[in-house]
Amino acid sequence: MDTDGAYEGQTTRAGQVPRPAGPPTHPPKPSHAPGRVPTLADWLRTDRPVAEPGVWRYGHTPRPTVEAAQTPDRALASGAVISFLACVLVWSLMRNTYIPFWDAPLKLFTPHSWWSANGEPVLETGGVQAKPIYELLFVLALLYGFGRLGSWKAAWSRLVVTRGPWVQALAVVPLAYVTLLLVHNYQLPLRQLVEGFLDFDRRPGGDQRANLTLMSTARTVIDVVLIAAFAWLGGGSRLLRRLPGLSSPATSRSTAPTGVGGADRPQRFPAENPLEDPATWPQVREAGLAEAAERLEAEAGGGRMNDVDYTRIRRAWDSVRVDPSRMQAFADAVRDKGAGACVHPSGARDLPVRTARHDLLARQVLLGTVEDGVRNPYSRRGTALALDPDVLGTSLLAVGPSGTGKTRRLVRPVVESLSLQALAGQAAVVAVGAAGAQLGPDDAFDVVVRVGDPASVYDLDLYGGATDPDEAATLLAEAFVGDVPGIDVRRAATALAQLLGPFRAAYDRFPTVPELRELLDQVPTAFDALRRDLAGQHAMLRELDARTRQHGAPADPGPALADRVALLDRPTFAGFFDTTGQGRPFSLRALEHPVRVRVDLPERGHADASRMLARLLLAQFNAAAAARTDRSLFAFLAFDDASHTLTAETVRGVQRLRSAHAGVLLTLRTLDDVPEALRTPLLGAVGCRMAFSGVATWDGKRFAETWGTEWVETRDVTHRTVFADQPLTRLMHSFRKLVTGKAVTTDAVTVRQVERERWSASDLAHAVPPGHAVLSLTSVRGERAVPLLVRLAGTS
Repeated sequence: MDTDGAYEGQTTRAGQVPRPAGPPTHPPKPSHAPGRVPTLADWLRTDRPVAEPGVWRYGHTPRPTVEAAQTPDRALASGAVISFLACVLVWSLMRNTYIPFWDAPLKLFTPHSWWSANGEPVLETGGVQAKPIYELLFVLALLYGFGRLGSWKAAWSRLVVTRGPWVQALAVVPLAYVTLLLVHNYQLPLRQLVEGFLDFDRRPGGDQRANLTLMSTARTVIDVVLIAAFAWLGGGSRLLRRLPGLSSPATSRSTAPTGVGGADRPQRFPAENPLEDPATWPQVREAGLAEAAERLEAEAGGGRMNDVDYTRIRRAWDSVRVDPSRMQAFADAVRDKGAGACVHPSGARDLPVRTARHDLLARQVLLGTVEDGVRNPYSRRGTALALDPDVLGTSLLAVGPSGTGKTRRLVRPVVESLSLQALAGQAAVVAVGAAGAQLGPDDAFDVVVRVGDPASVYDLDLYGGATDPDEAATLLAEAFVGDVPGIDVRRAATALAQLLGPFRAAYDRFPTVPELRELLDQVPTAFDALRRDLAGQHAMLRELDARTRQHGAPADPGPALADRVALLDRPTFAGFFDTTGQGRPFSLRALEHPVRVRVDLPERGHADASRMLARLLLAQFNAAAAARTDRSLFAFLAFDDASHTLTAETVRGVQRLRSAHAGVLLTLRTLDDVPEALRTPLLGAVGCRMAFSGVATWDGKRFAETWGTEWVETRDVTHRTVFADQPLTRLMHSFRKLVTGKAVTTDAVTVRQVERERWSASDLAHAVPPGHAVLSLTSVRGERAVPLLVRLAGTS
């Protein structure tokens, strides 16, 4: 393999001198200063409102359902300018007394002795203070009225603030200068108002120097107040925070770890009542375990408790509330171990590495961001999108070509989230992929089954922990010949049961792969030995006789079963699928426990065997999830590649999983990897459907049919030429056509409702950008989210 010299610094080739190692490259410059990490208490107190399926609830702020009517920028700017000019005109007329009786209310409610014959206030009376107050109120009323009329606030926000802090700061400079000039020239009654309340020395020959000092001080104070007001209007504080060296940890952008909510820190909602603060464990206190609550609060405050610890202990407390007999054991565990109480059987309290943002309190993993475009509903535009057991319980089908990020951006985040929930005692997860698939490190799982690898610690139970021969035969038949056209799976199950039943009756176990192959091939020595060991068990002997009679018949599934078993009877799988009790087989019956399992299949060298084992795992999962007596744990099976894995029976089983508190994740490169007869039932069996960028048009057609249509409003504009009858009008129209180059027309607008596909096959194939996907969700309660165009996490 060509490594492009990546490893040449450690080797010496014949006739060559090793190249000296160059200096290490410098790390990239941080994009911002490190911020304060939110504590566990901050994470707990952050609001998580109830929202639609798929909404990232951590700090979510609901958006309105319908977009408010927005004035165009040009109309907004012209309206603001015209209203401002009108405001200046009215103010100028008022200042020059062209508006009669504008001060009539002032003189009507004040004593006549305050005013002279020319209308000016008399010195040393209340009119000196009353007139500037009235003028200031009149000016403020003008500004408020014309500001509302011209939408000054909206114009400032959209036309100035959105262009950046520097534009905002520069825009207030001329406004501040003109305002200060008007105040200094006594055009705005601020100086009159302040000086009217000052105690000047008005005696003849008084201290004029003191009066000037007092006026200068008042002017300085007014200037400072006005400059501060305009600095606030210009976003001065925001501009200072952007300058290097002036931002503090309290004001800089916070970067929360993935363990406590994510990268940006939303608004906190601290509890006003300490008894309602989740960080103080109020329910534990109310139950009389004040010591345990204080210990847990101290662990959280001291940074010794993470989000997994909190979620795990809270689940343990919920079980105590159901069964109060466990209360003393809970109190003792908290007292002795603190945040490590009620730990997962593996002893792990977190994953070795996290690649996605998780919110264990809402049991969500962040998948991406809904695009802010017209293809998405207004209420969902720009919102974060997440997955949780509520939607994964309806199962998810994802289709996209290789290289679109199905593993990195979907499968691994989901598996990682459910692994964290397993550590908290809330879920059991099984991840299935080819050897080398990036589904997580070995330390992130309790059981790692490497099929075909002699160094694998765990084995795979071929019979799924079943003890009934008929049940085991049904599962094996579905995996072995469920994808073979023309073979009845029920007949194949009967043929296997005719062998598994007698063998278990004779040896109290099921046969190994070589033994099963010999029985299917009707090897005489194997049959004779089995008959001898079944002496006296007439029912089992009749089963063997029936299998012997059916062997070689035209519709006998035995040869096809033997061929499929031969795929597992290879030297690579020697020592695997052991039934003698010498290995450590993993069985999907363990789904009643919070286990984290990864199964690596030998896809590269044994593709057919890997697909057969994948079918077997899916069939066993459907059976084990439905047979659980305790369904409090959410059971989940994730396939990194489900090509050639689905059969008619497993599709029906997937549809029944939502009532068993379980779900599956199936990823496909194309729907062509599913038999034609199963494509429509598969899309109907799953509640969540995801189409990555680059899907083929024929795959997009299936998704378009599944997502259906919607009513949309269309506007048809018809241009009609205007023919004038009057000579003057014809002359004007001719001049207009000469200037603009276009004939004078009138527009006729027709608005109607039409039914169109939500996403057409062509749009799915060509309009979805790279790093994006179209995703529809359904919760186990039946709530639905329409197909959304999502920018997946990690996409710039």
